[in-house]
Amino acid sequence: MRRTDAEKVLGNLLEALEMLEKSRAFAFIIPEVRTNLTYAPPGARTPDEVAGIDGRVTVVRGFPRAAGLPRWGVSGHVARLLLEARKYDTSLGAAINFKCDDEIIEVVKDYCAGCGKLFGLVDRTHEPDEAARIDGRSAPWKVSEVVARFGGVPRLFYEGPGWGKEPLFYALGSTATEVAAIAIEIAKRY
Repeated sequence: MRRTDAEKVLGNLLEALEMLEKSRAFAFIIPEVRTNLTYAPPGARTPDEVAGIDGRVTVVRGFPRAAGLPRWGVSGHVARLLLEARKYDTSLGAAINFKCDDEIIEVVKDYCAGCGKLFGLVDRTHEPDEAARIDGRSAPWKVSEVVARFGGVPRLFYEGPGWGKEPLFYALGSTATEVAAIAIEIAKRY
């Protein structure tokens, strides 16, 4: 990877992290599994080539706080989901996960309708055993499901509950600051 790509990715992740940490509202949509924010440079093919927030983002004294700084290879699932989505839409470079409940679903539906973004869902009750039980197979299955069902990669989609799995939303976009801004806007509306 070129040094300029690496600097751009890490710098944008730091800027996005600052945005999240200043948003008290975002603390209310951090899931139990915590939030990760990822950004992949052009040409990234493996989770080791994707930068994320080391240790994820949690809540401290009512505000989002990162456990660590952006680093390469620290996200497994969100990185794999982003890389899989990029196979269908090369404009995608970043992803963030956040809490999913009935109220947030309605907020996100309204948000997507207002700005023309494709909204989607994945029904994890239909997830094949090999995708659910083998590490690394869930993300490709989720992305292929939303693409087949919605005709493309929704910029915002959620996964319903599966056995032992917390329901989550994902926002996808070009940069880490873009997806952080989307998540913050949803949090404010929530």
